[in-house]
Amino acid sequence: MFVFTVGTWVILHNHLLHSQPSGVQLLSVTVHFYLKGGGGGAVRSKSKVCSSVLTDPKWYPARQSLRLDAKAKSLRDEDILQTLPVGTTASFYFSDLGPQVTWGTVFLTECAGPLIIYLMFYFRLPFIYPPKYDFTSSKHWVVHLACMCHSFHYIKRILETLFVHRISHGTMPLRNIFKNCGYYWCSAAWMAYYINHPLYTTPYYGQQQVNTGLYIFLFCQVGNFSIHIALRNLKSAGSKTKKIPYPTKNPFTWIFWLVSCPNYTYELGSWIGFTVMTQCVPVAFFTLVAFIQMTVWAKGKHRSYLKEFRDYPTLRSSILPFIL
Repeated sequence: MFVFTVGTWVILHNHLLHSQPSGVQLLSVTVHFYLKGGGGGAVRSKSKVCSSVLTDPKWYPARQSLRLDAKAKSLRDEDILQTLPVGTTASFYFSDLGPQVTWGTVFLTECAGPLIIYLMFYFRLPFIYPPKYDFTSSKHWVVHLACMCHSFHYIKRILETLFVHRISHGTMPLRNIFKNCGYYWCSAAWMAYYINHPLYTTPYYGQQQVNTGLYIFLFCQVGNFSIHIALRNLKSAGSKTKKIPYPTKNPFTWIFWLVSCPNYTYELGSWIGFTVMTQCVPVAFFTLVAFIQMTVWAKGKHRSYLKEFRDYPTLRSSILPFIL
């Protein structure tokens, strides 16, 4: 049986048209091109499959979008031609998605930036604070503790990206990396400026407040890591089969009984702990924005679970048990 996937179609289309294997009934393939013209407008052309266009290195597979209808969703790489509703004539709509970048690259860039930027403020490099404070050190222990926690958080995320997460081979538009990194990098600079400022005021309730925030932060960091390990073990490498995540013997995963995305729950808890520990308004603002964004992601994931699995536990909430 001739198996033909959408993901490799742009490479095999010429073979498909001119060297049909036995059993393949496809008689013709038509591609509708939607390409950006020099003036920024849409240029629409219609032709038979053109080898010189679709095999152009400029349009590598990751930046190509193929649809059965101009307004339909893009076909997935794993879609099989024989299972598509095309009959004897296949008509695809091709569009250029623009330069792409892998998710792994995005995650690493997002995390490396805040780590480096925060340390620049911590060491009080020149041109950040008044000259007399260049390369000086804060007298407050909480400032050093905050730097250790912040650095630990992003080093953990980098190591998880490299060794824990099973990141898909999917990509995102290159332009989006500037938006994502801009948010994380600017937020890191904003909070680092105030926490490491020579005039920084320590938390109102002193060491007790700092310790409380630290315990919350560390507890949630361990919980977040535990959830990531559980999600990694849920499927084998290269597998795209989705399964319902359930609690394991690790107590930190028992929250799966109550929420669909406990990794976001623990991440939120970490930033709440960091906010309590530093008593810094920029950190509180970052935590609020992160909570809103993670809630959107968690709700989307929760809906996906409910739609895909009929036996999905109904007791679970998206991110906050019994609340949200």
